This record gives sequence, C-alpha cells and structure tokens, in this order.
Amino acid sequence: MSAIIIDGESVAGQIRNRLIEEISALKKKGFHPHLKAVQVGENAASRLYVQNQQKQCEAVGITYTLDELPADTKESDLIGHIKKLNNDPQVTGVILQMPLPDGIDAKKVQTLIVHHKDIEGMNPTNMGELVYGNTRLAPCTAMAAVELVKSVGVEIKGKETTIVGRSAIVGKPVSLLMLDLSATPTICHSGTKDLQAQTKRADILIAAVGKAEMIKGDMIKPGAIVIDVGINRVKEFDAQGNPVMNKNGKQKMKTVGDVEFATAREVASYITPVPGGVGPVTVVMLLRNTVEALKMHANVTP
Repeated sequence: MSAIIIDGESVAGQIRNRLIEEISALKKKGFHPHLKAVQVGENAASRLYVQNQQKQCEAVGITYTLDELPADTKESDLIGHIKKLNNDPQVTGVILQMPLPDGIDAKKVQTLIVHHKDIEGMNPTNMGELVYGNTRLAPCTAMAAVELVKSVGVEIKGKETTIVGRSAIVGKPVSLLMLDLSATPTICHSGTKDLQAQTKRADILIAAVGKAEMIKGDMIKPGAIVIDVGINRVKEFDAQGNPVMNKNGKQKMKTVGDVEFATAREVASYITPVPGGVGPVTVVMLLRNTVEALKMHANVTP
C-alpha cells in the first residue's frame, strides 16, 4: 500500500477562506483584529518569519504591526512594553518573536502576555483552559496537528493515539486536544521503554520529537494516520551515499521530518509530508488564534 498524502497547503487554504469570511463579518460589526509583534534585536531568521506573518495577516484582513526594540533591551523594559500592549485597547493580539537576547527569560516574558491576547496559547490561563477542555487559544503547532488528523475524516473516538515528544508547545497540548476528541492518547519520550511497541499499536501517530527520520516504517501500524511535526535540516546524499554538492562546493542540505517518509508511506494509510504538511496549517492557526483573541477581547460569542 502507499499512503495518501495529507496536503497541508490545501487544509490551510480551506481554513484561511473561512477566516476571511469571519473577519469580514466582524469588521462590519466594528471589530478589527490587530496583531502586534514584538522583536528584540536583529535576527535574520526572525526577520523572514515576521515578513511572512505580515503577508499572511494582510491576506485575510488582519492588521499587523511590528515593534522593534534594540538588542540591549533589559528584561524589565521588555516586560514593561508587554504590559503596555496588554492595556492597549487597539491591540487585540500579541506575539513575542524568538529568539530573545541572552539575559532575557523568554518563558517568563511570554507568559506575561494577557491570556486574551496570547495568540500562541502559552499563557498559564490558556494552558489551564486546555486542561479543562475549554480551549479557545492553544499552541498553534499542536492545533495544526489535530486539524490535519480531523481533515482525513475518520472516526477519532477511541483511536489509540501515540505522541512522540512531550514539549509544552506540541506533545502535551496535542495529547489534551486528542483526549477532548475522545481518542486514547499515549505520550512517549526519552524515558519510554520499547518505543517501537508504543508506536506500532497507534492508529494515529504524531511525531514531534525533533530527531531527523527517527520513526521508521517498521515502527508504524499498517493503516495508521501519521502526522509528522518535525522540521530537521540534514545533509543531502545521493542514492549511492555520496554527498550532493552545490555549485559553491558545499554539501547541500534538505529538510526532513521526524518520520522516514519513504518507508512510512508504504505502511500508513495517510501521512503528512515535510515540508508542506504541518507547517502551512501552523501558520493559519496563528491567524485563527488572532481572530479568536479578538472575539475574547471584544467579548464576542464564538
């Protein structure tokens, strides 16, 4: 068998279209989403991410502005800036760009974003609501993984779901979101004994461990749905095992997931590619969270 590839771009497009309609309706009622990004210092990767965020927001009708703070900004000053945005009625969502300069506790500052403007779902209040099953704002990547499972259209209730990875932004929230859908989740991590036994019994396998092609085809239950959250940069080799070089004489790099796609595809029933799977849906979940934050900010009924 050869698995059906879950097209993340297509899933993201469907969600994006619904958001455009919702945002248009909210604006007619006088509610305007405004996402404020905060960046401390210069970082090339962060700059590209900011540009993409702005493009994506503007495409659906969300106002996006960036506050650029100098690299020598003290933690106390950054906290003061976040509190200012928390109290600004014109700002309906806040995102803190990573990485932050040395000397600033990213987790501490991020959790100070007021819960109803916390579009990354990391505020303790939002995490608590996730535990209680009252989810409105949750980590975007975790939500994206679940959306991709739902997009397949299979019955989720009762399905054995194995999540490889226990991070606060994917593994833990994914397990809770799947539990809310009445799946039976199991979280695996570095201390798990016999990982293959756990992954092999999963009807739904979600890999989010950050290790390139760690999950092989023989670790997957035939017919399983496989969601690969991993994004890993590795050196590229040809079929004979020789390095593939670029025109400058340096070895080429490629992006792979946590799942060995070629072998997994021969076993699974559905599988996400890397890139083109979880990534595009994660971006649109950021937009959806921004709209949800607006509704919370304005006390609009979902």
